[in-house]
Amino acid sequence: MTNIDWVKEFQGSAVVCDKNGIIIYMNDTACKTFAKYGGSELVGASLFDCHTERSRQILRTMMDERKVNSYTIEKDGVKKLIYQAPWYQDGEYMGFVELGLEIPAGLPHYVRG
Repeated sequence: MTNIDWVKEFQGSAVVCDKNGIIIYMNDTACKTFAKYGGSELVGASLFDCHTERSRQILRTMMDERKVNSYTIEKDGVKKLIYQAPWYQDGEYMGFVELGLEIPAGLPHYVRG
């Protein structure tokens, strides 16, 4: 098996954009998560059109500096970890990936070392 699309039905949300901020991929969970904004119809749209000015500034900084951005949110009683990171192909910067992962209530935390 050389062409596995493991992320398509992954339980976390995965959105991929190109280096100009155009959405080029959304997995099934992302399409459901963003259904009220268009779901799969968002592929081809600009991230800059989907966010507030504050968020657009953060996006610009992330894209210019190619930095990871992560934070947690709570919406409709569901907590999520949002992890945004640059992606590369053959060493060339290609854009950003955003993963949205639900954080279960009572998630254990371990300090190891």
